[in-house]
Amino acid sequence: MLTFCYSGAIEGIDGALIEIEIDTQNGIPMFNIVGLPDASVKESKDRIIPAIKNSNFCYKSKKITINLAPADIKKEGTLFDLPIAVGILATMEYIENLDVLKDYLIFGELSLSGEIRHIRGALSLAILAKEKGFKGIILPQSNFSEVSIIDGIKIIPVKNLLETIDFLNNKIAIKSYHNDNLKNNFLNYYTEFDMKDIKGQALARRALEIAASGNHNILMVGPPGSGKTMLAKRISTILPEMTIEEAIETTKIHSVSGILPNGTQIVRTRPFRSPHHTISDVALIGGSSIPKPGEVSKAHNGVLFLDELPEFNRNVLEVLRQPLEERKVTISRANRSIDFPARVMLVAAMNPCPCGYYGTNVKECHCTSIQISRYTNKISGPLLDRIDLHIDVPLIKYDELSEKKEPESSEIIRKRVKMARELQRERYKKVKTNSDMNNSDIKKYCELDENGSKILKFAVEKYKLSARSYARILKVSRTIADMEGEENIKDYHIKEAVQYRFFDHFGN
Repeated sequence: MLTFCYSGAIEGIDGALIEIEIDTQNGIPMFNIVGLPDASVKESKDRIIPAIKNSNFCYKSKKITINLAPADIKKEGTLFDLPIAVGILATMEYIENLDVLKDYLIFGELSLSGEIRHIRGALSLAILAKEKGFKGIILPQSNFSEVSIIDGIKIIPVKNLLETIDFLNNKIAIKSYHNDNLKNNFLNYYTEFDMKDIKGQALARRALEIAASGNHNILMVGPPGSGKTMLAKRISTILPEMTIEEAIETTKIHSVSGILPNGTQIVRTRPFRSPHHTISDVALIGGSSIPKPGEVSKAHNGVLFLDELPEFNRNVLEVLRQPLEERKVTISRANRSIDFPARVMLVAAMNPCPCGYYGTNVKECHCTSIQISRYTNKISGPLLDRIDLHIDVPLIKYDELSEKKEPESSEIIRKRVKMARELQRERYKKVKTNSDMNNSDIKKYCELDENGSKILKFAVEKYKLSARSYARILKVSRTIADMEGEENIKDYHIKEAVQYRFFDHFGN
């Protein structure tokens, strides 16, 4: 007997529709799965058969062939367990009306007892089901929370295989509902970090506000103990709240990556990812034989923090060039290319020299000029060009530490950041920030007066700036003007933007 049902595979962070054909024939008992399955899919037969038997179904040994179509898409993971088991039971006439299988997208991992376990990528598959016009989805109960925000589709969370078959036979009713309040309640949710915890560092606080207002990349250079990591951890608290669309896209990435905790409905705060400097280029950018998101994509719509930047392998840092420029990562394989979104704000920190005390009066620096040059040269010029702001973060003085007046909180700063971003949204007529401006945008929105042109010309000639650095200064200037509500860039905006180019001044 031949029957079929529907499931989905994950390609990148999106779902791809998979039709599962099940054919059972009399003959020598066999269980074959075809259609480009990986090892975890091939092993499913060792889970499915015990699950069927332990769910009190009479399993009849037959020649079973499972085809996962289309065959040119690589199938991986354990999410095909449940639809295959349902299809087999349908061929054994345990499902009364086979037409019901056309209405649902089915996915879930089976335990040997028939219980249904959590899977990755449920949100992407729920969106796929809605786009393809399915009536609903049947999924593990533990995945229900993350898909509950999707409207326009029936969501059926099931606990075990027997409950799934009873539902398809209309013997039991499983309540399906949507958490509509989530759309109103997930905003304004922040962590315990706050900018009011930062004493002193007026220049760094100002630079971080500029970076957040225009979504600019920033590099902080300073000795150990100056507060670079504290500052970095609080950047996400001054960024505007995510929109529903941004939250769903971020949740999709975390779900596919397997870093979304069970029971989590949606990613509420902007991600903050801080990989160790021993990370590989594949782990940072994404890839492997079946492409997976890397740290730069897991930080999508949030912050990617690279502490001790020169300690990262140079080849690891160089792969950041494309995502910083194009806001996406393209992973190419022999038969296809997959794009992962990577709209991140890069925040990096480093010491001024190997010992960390060059230019300070706290400790004497014993590094030679060659050692300092070798240390700073670990960061290539092209990568530095893609970082909009380079700032010096000095050690905090005692008077600043003992100051009783509380610094501005993240909430106050965030309100100003939101106002600046609203100006940018109105200017570009879409979700876009000044850091995303292309050459035509720069020409249109970054016109300079005579004084501004003279100042920028002097900076370019004195520091021998590249064309990319020139564009970065204009973008930062545009952001500073937006923060003040100015329609045109003034000369003092250019002056301030030029000051945030530490490495262009370094050694001059």
